[in-house]
Formats: sequence, structure tokens, C-alpha cells
Amino acid sequence: MTATEPDLRSRWRGQPGRLEVWYTTITDPATGTGLWIHHELVAPGDGGEAWGHGWVAVFEPGAAPVLERFGPAPWDRPESGFVCGAVRYDGALAGRAGSVTWELASAGPDRTLFTFPRWAWQRELLPAAQVVPRPVARYSGVVRVGDRELVLRDAPGADARIYGHGNARRWGWLHADLGDGEVCEVVAAVSMRPGLNRLPPLPLVRFRLAGGDVPGDPLLASLGLRATLRDDGFDVRGRLGRRRLSIAVDLPAGETVEVDYQDPDGAPLLCRNSERATARIALADRSWALDGTAHAEVGGFRDIQI
Repeated sequence: MTATEPDLRSRWRGQPGRLEVWYTTITDPATGTGLWIHHELVAPGDGGEAWGHGWVAVFEPGAAPVLERFGPAPWDRPESGFVCGAVRYDGALAGRAGSVTWELASAGPDRTLFTFPRWAWQRELLPAAQVVPRPVARYSGVVRVGDRELVLRDAPGADARIYGHGNARRWGWLHADLGDGEVCEVVAAVSMRPGLNRLPPLPLVRFRLAGGDVPGDPLLASLGLRATLRDDGFDVRGRLGRRRLSIAVDLPAGETVEVDYQDPDGAPLLCRNSERATARIALADRSWALDGTAHAEVGGFRDIQI
């Protein structure tokens, strides 16, 4: 572990009805291949034994994505990170799921980007929160898909975390590496809490730019933004303070995976994810276009329209 150890270590303390997620997304600059490794700790709402599970997806350009699952396996409460059978995440990543194996190390600056306010993550005062402990990491190692081998050398990506009382009712997510150490992170979600579940998606947007992290308070800034979720992406429009913001995210039909899984209360979920998404981002007089290098997802409960 590194200086961000508190943001990578498991936060679960035995409470029922909790969800904890560690996920890593990577783009190989040499081949354009995207990689998604998703680890979950699920503590059922009925007080049953907690368990770990997850999946890995490989997005090779021009080919159907490969999705493989691991677990479930009993949670043995490791002191740090995530362990599920042969799969581990403790700052490095290693594991096997179906036809996919991986052994990866990461490097780069480790200053957490708080998509939600810092207090929301540290004090756990909201139903859930997401942070990015390693927003501009670089990954090296080997990923094997059957008899094919992908060697990563300083591939850009990020490690992110989620902790809370379960999944949102609907959500959209974006991680965009803007180059030169700059990133944009977006979580646009509808809460499951009664009353809040009738509101439109609340978009929390955080940039890490050369001049610092923008906006200062992403929750307060969300009041000036509006998000529209689609089954193939989402859009965010409005203002961050005095600066106009526009974000359009699209998941390519042939390079998107659908994943079925369950909330801690047992309700079925579906998410659509692509590590080869496109994103168009404009903030005041700056703009960025990502084609096949944006990491994005939309999801929600099975009984509603995403």
C-alpha cells in the first residue's frame, strides 16, 4: 500500500446491507485495448454472511468484448484491499477469471480525487460515495485472454472506490484521462432513498486540472448542472460556478458489455460498460475529445428504464 492506503483499505465493519467496490480501468496506448477489473464485497441486508465477487472485461478494438466473472467466495476480511479466491487487489492486481488472467503493477501520483465531497467519503454521511485514489495511474504487466497475450507498459488508467448502502436507482459514470495529468470524473445518479428517488439524476463532476481540483465543492456545484441518462450513454449540461460545462458520453454498441448482478438487498441490477467509450467535454474555453479512450458506464435496477 501507499500514501492513499486509507482510501484503498476495506471500510466495511460488519454492518448488514453494505456494498464496497474496488475497480480499475485501463487503456493500452499501443493497441487501444480497454480493461475493466471490478471487485465487490457484498454484505446482504438480511445479515447473512458477506461475500466477494466480481468480473474482468477486455475490450479489443474491432472485436466483441470478453467478460469473465470470479466468485462468489466468502469474505475473509483481509486487512487491506480485496481478496476473492485467486483474485486480489492490494495496490497491485492479480487474478484469474475464466479465460482471462492478469498480473499488473501500478505507478504514478497517488493523490485522491474526491468526486463526492471529502467529508462524504470520510464520514459516510450519504447513502454512498465514490472516490478515485489513483486518478492518473500507469499500469504495467501482462493480461492473457485464452492464448492471446497483452503486455501493458505505462498504460493510463485509474483505481476507484465505492462504499455505501447499496447501488443507486440509476446512474452514469465517466472517467476521462485528459492528458498531461488532467482528468475528469463524473457520477450522475438517482438515489434509492424515498423522495430522493423521484428527483432527476444528480451529477457530481470533478476535474483535476493544472490549476487544481475543480469545483471546490462538487455537491454544491451539482445544483447548477443537469444530467440525462440514456441506455447508451449520458449527457451533463450547465455551469460550474461561472464556467459553462458540457459533457456528452456515448457507449459504442459493439464494444459494450452488459453485466447482471445483485444489490445487497437481493434486487437484480444491470449495468452497461465500455472502456472504449467516446466523450466530448467542454469547460469554459477548454475542450477535449476522447475517441475510444473514455471509460464509462450506465446502470440501474432491472425494474426501471436506465
